[in-house]
Amino acid sequence: AEGERSPVYMQQEDSWDRDLLLDPAWEKQQRKTFTAWCNSHLRKAGTQIDNIEEDFRDGLKLMLLLEVISGERLAKPERGKMRVHKISNVNKALDFIAGKGVKLVSIGAEEIVDGNAKMTLGMIWTIILRFAIQDISVEETSAKEGLLLWCQRKTAPYKNVNIQNFHISWKDGLGFCALIHRHRPELIDYGKLRKDDPMTNLNTAFEVAEKYLDIPKMLDAEDIVNTLRPDEKAVMTYVSCYYHAFSGKQKAETAANRICKVLAVNQENEQLMEDYEKLASDLLEWIRRTVPWLENRAPENTMQAMQQKLEDFRDYRRQHKPPKVQEKCQLEINFNTLQTKLRLSNRPAFMPSEGKMVSDISNAWGGLEGAEKGYEEWLLNEIRRLERLDHLAEKFRQKAAIHEAWTHGKEEMLQHRDYETASLSEIKALLKKHEAFESDLAAHQDRVEQIAAIAQELNELDYYDSPSVNARCQRICDQWDGLGNMTQKRSEALQRTEKLLETIDQLYLEFAKRAAPFNNWMEGAMEDLQDTFIVHTIEEIQGLSTAHEQFKATLPEADKERQAILGIHNEIAKIVQTYHVNIAGSNPYTAIDPQEVNAKWDKVRQLVPQRDQALIEEHARQQNNERLRRQFANQANVIGPWIQTKMEEIGRISIEMHGTLEDQLTHLRQYEKNIVNYKPKIDQLEGDHQLIQEALIFDNKHTNYTMEHIRVGWEQLLTTIARTINEIENQILTRDAKGISQEQMNEFRASFNHFDRKRTGMMDAEDYKTCLISMGYSLGEAEFSRIMSIVDPNRMGVVTFQAFIDFMSRETADTDTADQVMASFKVLAGDKSYILADELRRELPPDQAEYCIARMAPYTGPDGAPGALDYMSFSTALYGESDL
Repeated sequence: AEGERSPVYMQQEDSWDRDLLLDPAWEKQQRKTFTAWCNSHLRKAGTQIDNIEEDFRDGLKLMLLLEVISGERLAKPERGKMRVHKISNVNKALDFIAGKGVKLVSIGAEEIVDGNAKMTLGMIWTIILRFAIQDISVEETSAKEGLLLWCQRKTAPYKNVNIQNFHISWKDGLGFCALIHRHRPELIDYGKLRKDDPMTNLNTAFEVAEKYLDIPKMLDAEDIVNTLRPDEKAVMTYVSCYYHAFSGKQKAETAANRICKVLAVNQENEQLMEDYEKLASDLLEWIRRTVPWLENRAPENTMQAMQQKLEDFRDYRRQHKPPKVQEKCQLEINFNTLQTKLRLSNRPAFMPSEGKMVSDISNAWGGLEGAEKGYEEWLLNEIRRLERLDHLAEKFRQKAAIHEAWTHGKEEMLQHRDYETASLSEIKALLKKHEAFESDLAAHQDRVEQIAAIAQELNELDYYDSPSVNARCQRICDQWDGLGNMTQKRSEALQRTEKLLETIDQLYLEFAKRAAPFNNWMEGAMEDLQDTFIVHTIEEIQGLSTAHEQFKATLPEADKERQAILGIHNEIAKIVQTYHVNIAGSNPYTAIDPQEVNAKWDKVRQLVPQRDQALIEEHARQQNNERLRRQFANQANVIGPWIQTKMEEIGRISIEMHGTLEDQLTHLRQYEKNIVNYKPKIDQLEGDHQLIQEALIFDNKHTNYTMEHIRVGWEQLLTTIARTINEIENQILTRDAKGISQEQMNEFRASFNHFDRKRTGMMDAEDYKTCLISMGYSLGEAEFSRIMSIVDPNRMGVVTFQAFIDFMSRETADTDTADQVMASFKVLAGDKSYILADELRRELPPDQAEYCIARMAPYTGPDGAPGALDYMSFSTALYGESDL
């Protein structure tokens, strides 16, 4: 290695222009500086020189100087006083210098023995270059350039200091003062120095360096100030003493900085882990509390109560869930970022606590959304059920009230024994009246069956007031059975006396037979005209309107029938008046009289326009519902495909290789901005959806998109863009940390895309194995399992692009290792196998020093001191290779 350096020394030797030594000022500076430099080393051997060209002539002190500065023994010197002995000693010294890779040009032993000042100074300068300056190395520069760069780095923060060379840059003395102040600020009050007072600056630096840094005064302030261009070699020699004086502290600072860097990474990662655990716990706790509420299917008895539940559910969807969607997305992003940082810093992958993996949170979230979907469907079904129940209950009450009104007094009539004292004509009339009643009774059979059917449906739909409905229905059925039995008994009694009855009033009978069905028809018409209706489409209301128009078309014929019935009654009155028939009371065959017929007819005529108005209002409501359906559909049919298109575009951006990663990231962030700007359209659609729900519209034939589809798609779109941006950011982190070029990144992406056969952005295990084989890997099952444990630590069965590039660049990663950290601690410990707490507090920042002290185990080696700490096991534990 030293043979390889010889061209450097040749260049340095050739650059030494001996003619320049003819300048008396420079020769004076070199003579003083080189003499002081030699004495700084010779005093270690208990001697010194006074005249540099005279005291080295016998070679003895020259050999001693080389032994002191090299730490090596030279050949035994000649002790004779003759010229030949002196030349021999000087040659031994020159041979030793040449053996260190230094090529001496035009410097011979005879010239040194003869006291040639120019040659002697040149030889000393060569020695200074080799042993004091050559080994200086700063940021891949060495020797003179390295020393100059070191001076520039150390004096950069100081005003009025600009070190560009080793001559005029030092004339004002501020450069020397800045070097001392940078390393020992307590020695110089730098703020009081002035650039226009170089003598004070130089003398201050020389005196402080000699007193506190053990650097002899090698230069005179007057020579520096009064010389147009101070001697470069003299200045460089003196500055090199500063470098060596402070190099030990520099190594300690470097070691401390390395430890601080590693500890800072470790502390940051621990904080990220704690943040993940807390956010995961909070999100899982919210899901745990929310799912039982969504799974509660306890029905309410009223529409108002169920509407309140629906409103609570809307509040949950609008206010409570969206922040949790963001937290879930942020949790996944934090987890991926943490894993990336751990990989980049050569730490083991983060394994969350039991039950807090990303997959656990995804499963819990899936359970939440399943419960949420089921809860919404249940709410809507319950509202439909209660609406149906309210309609049926009202219909039951109307039919029951009509039936009860009809049956009122029927039991007393059937139990009346008036036929026992009646005349024959009266008996005949009673018999005919009973026949008319039987006809009427049969006509009411349908209504009773309808009442029972409605009650049965209310029971099947779990109507909350079913007990009272059942009790009323049972009373009606029991009464109906009783009426049937009583009717049968009265009929038999009348038939037994039929032979006694001969006279019958045919007109009364005809009136009764025609009035009863007409009265039935009017009651049915009134019931239908007052019947409530529930429709959900314009077609349904149009059907009801058509049926109503058909009913109105039958009114003229019904009016003719009414007039005919009234004509029969008028004929009876005429016959009674004409023939003075002795008839007591009303029509013996029916309880219906003309006044009742007219009253019911008037009621029917009154109800018809009311029914018209109700149908018109319902038609307008259905038209408004249809408008709401179309309004929602028009927006949903645009938003739904837009979301799908953006999902596909984001997928293409993350897979294709257009531009740099920064270009892709900029493109994605623009997409994200456009997507966020689209949020008002989603909110507008939410408002339209709320109007539809408030109008109790349950279907929409104009679109296949529901609000749930749009919500899920929107949430997936936001999550996908955030994940994709995070993946690109992690790729940039990996690229910069690993030193991967854009071309390499494009090659990695091309290989990944080629074997991502399903175009999902992930390779399954078989595709990844094929990819590795194509790249030249010789894979056995054990080796492939080892690689999969690196790229798929969570055993998901797939390999992401991030894991792929991590693996491809893993071998050449320039990251800190446990051995490097251990070596840094060893520097701070002064090469001991242990370190003391005071040493950590002296070299590290307070928080990181206490961090180490709290986690380092006591040192148990035989050479330990009281309070010794084991930094080796601590360094290993930082990288997960053992437990702290």
